[in-house]
Amino acid sequence: MCYLMPMETPAASDPFVASLPVFAKFESVADIDNYRPLPDGWALATADIVGSTKAIEAGRYKTVNMAGASVISALLNALGRQDFPFVFGGDGALVAFPGSALEITRNALAAVQRWVADELDLTLRAAIVPIIDIRAQGLDVRVARFQASEAVFYAMFAGGGGSWAEAEMKAGRYRVDPAPAGARPDLTGLSCRWNPIEARHGDIVSIIAIPGPSRDLRGFQSLVSDIIALAGRQERDGHPVPVNGPAYSFSPAGFDLEARAVAPAGRRWLSKLWILFLLTLAAVADRFGWTIGRFDPKVYKRDVASNSDFRKFDDGLKMTIDVDSDVLQRIENRLKQAEEAGICTYGLHRQKSALMTCLVASPLQRDHLHFIDGAAGGYARAAASLKAKVPV
Repeated sequence: MCYLMPMETPAASDPFVASLPVFAKFESVADIDNYRPLPDGWALATADIVGSTKAIEAGRYKTVNMAGASVISALLNALGRQDFPFVFGGDGALVAFPGSALEITRNALAAVQRWVADELDLTLRAAIVPIIDIRAQGLDVRVARFQASEAVFYAMFAGGGGSWAEAEMKAGRYRVDPAPAGARPDLTGLSCRWNPIEARHGDIVSIIAIPGPSRDLRGFQSLVSDIIALAGRQERDGHPVPVNGPAYSFSPAGFDLEARAVAPAGRRWLSKLWILFLLTLAAVADRFGWTIGRFDPKVYKRDVASNSDFRKFDDGLKMTIDVDSDVLQRIENRLKQAEEAGICTYGLHRQKSALMTCLVASPLQRDHLHFIDGAAGGYARAAASLKAKVPV
């Protein structure tokens, strides 16, 4: 549950985004014909947390997720639209944008880096990489749209360009420096008002699988299809969020994180009281089946489940799923077989619960976004496992 804000008129869709193919069955994510190349004048804004693994080991996984989602929130709010392609990576994010928005994007990235440092005591590095530079390396950034629900679409990325941009960022190239002290991004709608989502079938498993050294793209496409099919043996394809939505969280730590996103220190206590009031109101209405004007908490919670991004494609398959031991063993066996054949490299991390971080412009609209990660490291730990297998 997030801020009760007036309904806004959605901006007209970007022409490139509007032209993207849309698929509603996730199995189609492996079909390269569903993807279109980003225009030459576009660029990628990419960011991640330095030392995220250590922060997660210290129990700060919720804070790390909040920092990763703040990148998407800051950029989409600054750009004034929600339809630009983006992907949430747990400890970071990637957003594609047209070159005409370069300065706005750079300023927003600089501001969110400062906010993450000042308010979350983490270091966020960031870069802006032009698409033409990516193509000069023989790579590409191709984008498709997956329809997760009636009202929400998530971008899928292929072509290897996003991974190259991330590597360039980590090498210190294309760097965006933090804004001066005191700068604050617009993080309206960024929240985390849900309890950790406990596994119902066995384990919450975060999986990352990327193409392997054989460069057998057909083999990798077949692998992706097989993993999706195996997850499909589980109820709702392994969706970790219950169909009726997660449980509300009254965690003071969660209130504090959200208040830091929306208010400076002097007014933070007022924000916490307002969050508590809205959360209590929603929880009571949900409990007794009430509606609050046009807001129906039960419909909202069902939409939360439907709108969640528990699986995606970002130069590789990424999933955070709730599976039993049999399905997990089958998935692991298939991944190991493919890795031994050079078709993929993978990382996998098990935990007992998942976390959700949200972007909600208005709960009166149904296009609110919900990012899923494992609650004990998730994608960051799966990525660390994967990178340990890749020769330096």
